[in-house]
Amino acid sequence: MREDLKSVDPAAQALLKVAGEKKIKTSFDRAEHLKPCPIGHQGACCKMCHMGPCRLVGKEDEAEGVCGASLPVVTARNFARMVAAGTAAHSDHARDLANTLLAVARGEAKDFQIKDVRKLNRVAGYLGINVEGKPVNKVAEEVALKFLDQFGQQKGELAYLSRAPKKRQEIWKKLGIAPRAIDRECVEMLHRTTMGVDQEPNNIMLGALRTSLADGWGGSMMGTDISDILFGTPKPVKTKASLDVFKEDHVNLVVHGHEPSFAEMLVVAVEDPEITAYAKSKGAKGVNLVGMCCTANEILVRHGIPTAGGFLQQELGIVTGMVEAMVVDVQCIMPAIAQISKNFHTKIITTTSKGKMVDAVHIEYDEHHGLDIAKKVARLAIDNFQNRKKEKVSPANVKPADVIAGFSDEYVEYMQGGRYRGSYRPLNDAIIAGRIRGAVGLAGCNNPRISQDSIHNFLTRELIKNDVLVLQTGCSAHASAKAGYMTPENALENAGPGLREVCEAIGIPPVLHLGSCVDNSRILTIASHIAEEGGLGDDIGGLPAVGIAPEWMSEKAIAIGTYFAASGVPIIFGAGSPVSASKTLKDIMENKWWDMLNAGFYFEDDPGKILELTLKLIDAAREKLKIRKYEQGAFGTERVLMDMAARRAATFATPHGVDV
Repeated sequence: MREDLKSVDPAAQALLKVAGEKKIKTSFDRAEHLKPCPIGHQGACCKMCHMGPCRLVGKEDEAEGVCGASLPVVTARNFARMVAAGTAAHSDHARDLANTLLAVARGEAKDFQIKDVRKLNRVAGYLGINVEGKPVNKVAEEVALKFLDQFGQQKGELAYLSRAPKKRQEIWKKLGIAPRAIDRECVEMLHRTTMGVDQEPNNIMLGALRTSLADGWGGSMMGTDISDILFGTPKPVKTKASLDVFKEDHVNLVVHGHEPSFAEMLVVAVEDPEITAYAKSKGAKGVNLVGMCCTANEILVRHGIPTAGGFLQQELGIVTGMVEAMVVDVQCIMPAIAQISKNFHTKIITTTSKGKMVDAVHIEYDEHHGLDIAKKVARLAIDNFQNRKKEKVSPANVKPADVIAGFSDEYVEYMQGGRYRGSYRPLNDAIIAGRIRGAVGLAGCNNPRISQDSIHNFLTRELIKNDVLVLQTGCSAHASAKAGYMTPENALENAGPGLREVCEAIGIPPVLHLGSCVDNSRILTIASHIAEEGGLGDDIGGLPAVGIAPEWMSEKAIAIGTYFAASGVPIIFGAGSPVSASKTLKDIMENKWWDMLNAGFYFEDDPGKILELTLKLIDAAREKLKIRKYEQGAFGTERVLMDMAARRAATFATPHGVDV
């Protein structure tokens, strides 16, 4: 595989070349040499007991395991377990945040504070908590305790289900997939998919849907809301994105993972005059805090901290030779970074007992002493600055791209009329009129078996060209950030004329950075607001909207895709299908789910076909809603500067819908 095929990111290409010259293996090399198991890749391997593992090959109606489990049953079990694992990851993230919120409310975590009281009160309302006359900390305590109850309650339904349109709630109840509690759904799914329990593929998949909803309308949504309450609800900020955001004259401290609490403390710590002075005493000009993966997205959308990129950048960041310390928490952290760091001076620092690593330094994070621990880590990185070897420094020499990020659902509403008149009416009207064809939630991971960022960038370019508003999260957002797609100027250059008009009127890019993986819940919230605004139906299902995860690799992505489908948003995944072994599963997800949920789940590897299917689904939704048929180029004209004589001579068209 040629270096330029491993990634379309020029900075990544440059550093892959450096890694090759230094004989340092990266995930790209390992993916090239380690081929995936063809049986497991298709979901046809059963490892649920020690009578196997059983490799189910041959015709679908004949293949069976030792116990007699059919291929559709095995494939459904494997898929459902991926959903449960992804839900557990996002929800454990939320649990930690809920405990932090509780500690802050009780005055036990004095380095934190409630930064968005308005959001706290709104969340309290969702949970049925009366805020009248109560101190802020009392409200925060009640909210935190209610959130913690959502994990293990034995009766009822998750409180946040009430935030979905009424029609969607009725669908969940009719199908029996309204989640009861987060932990209960994860545990039950693991139980149902053990040897000798659930043997009916459709029933297993119903369980997967219910489990995924415990993520999208449970753990992920809770995680997003608590982060907003504690750290501030994002609004647009400007920053930079590239592997070249490292500074040769600064201590480079990288935060990597998914949980924002400790990263927030590091933001405070590196700006402390005491820490800056200490850095200068060691020969540096200061500490350059850089984000990576979803922790990067958390501090990017709130503080404008520059990002070095997503999942596949973590090894290459170390290869620059400029990283003094990489601080990691949970999820998407490659064990290989500890080994690669041995070629450089970089220290890998783990911060949670849930995620330790051989050959890494462990400094346990505790929210009760957050700032002190953050300063300790900062000093460790500073002390390591003098160990940097000039001959091992290899900058990518690629100019970082400008990025505008921080489009929370609250800000999306605000930008359509301000605090006084903010609503989703302008967006709905733009969709109804055909100025905006539809919306796509472009999310998910990178996968080293696919040229990094290639499909993300292709789809982003083509979608906005076709007047589709793109909402991005996670590593997909990193791809667009590095490529320069997240500035308002990009609207003029690349967006279709209708979308361009809307972006110019509001002052936004055509590609909106919404945050981290858990912030896919913001897309659900936006979709709910659009449905509730009117004019585009009364449910999320049926909106001209599609979700895409074109380069996925994580179980979390499968959980996200499943809760999108369960919520009524059709979803398309690239990078191979974990259910391709079974035509029965394919039929359930592509056809039966449409009848049940008004949405389907598709797997398609070809980028052109992903685009084609996306536009087809959007146009079909528009037709079913009986709104104006989308016509490419129907809105907008090429802008030219005109002198007064030209203006007097010009003939202007009558605005659409206005009689004269």
